[in-house]
Amino acid sequence: MDALTALHNRVSSGLLTEPSPDEQQRQNIFRAALRAADHGCLRPWRFLLVEGEARDRLGEIYLRASEQAAGEPLSAAQRDKTLKMPLRAPLLLVAITRLRDHPKVPHLEQRQSTAAAVQAMLTAAFAEGVGAYWRTGPLAGNPLVAKELGLAENERIDGFLYLGTPQKEPRRAPELAPGEFFTHWE
Repeated sequence: MDALTALHNRVSSGLLTEPSPDEQQRQNIFRAALRAADHGCLRPWRFLLVEGEARDRLGEIYLRASEQAAGEPLSAAQRDKTLKMPLRAPLLLVAITRLRDHPKVPHLEQRQSTAAAVQAMLTAAFAEGVGAYWRTGPLAGNPLVAKELGLAENERIDGFLYLGTPQKEPRRAPELAPGEFFTHWE
């Protein structure tokens, strides 16, 4: 698929199953991240791959973090849902920004670079026929999740990228009129 076709038509695929991306697909997806806009060439991003039984362990971390945040045990239904969150796809990437103090590149811009890397991977996954979607939410900012995943004090989770085989044909990208979003400033 050519670049403009992928950029114009990419959509998220929420229902994902095995198999996960093969090695060639992974390398293409990962290499796309490395071309993200990156002021100062800080390369502030890194990604943890979570697959196989590690997804079950991540579910346990999510449960402990959610119960700690709630200050009480979750209901049986909430507990089950939380434990299954990492099982929504065969491969999860945890998108992490390593924040550095820099005279010209504020922390916000470093996190935006990680976001650009995730967007590049979403588009590359679409071009490769791999289903993908990006999630954030309270667990991305939860200190227990960060600690259990081994993040340093200067690192932040900027989301979870789910990758796998779409269970159904991706929906058609909505037709948006560029003129509704781009105007001349005078």
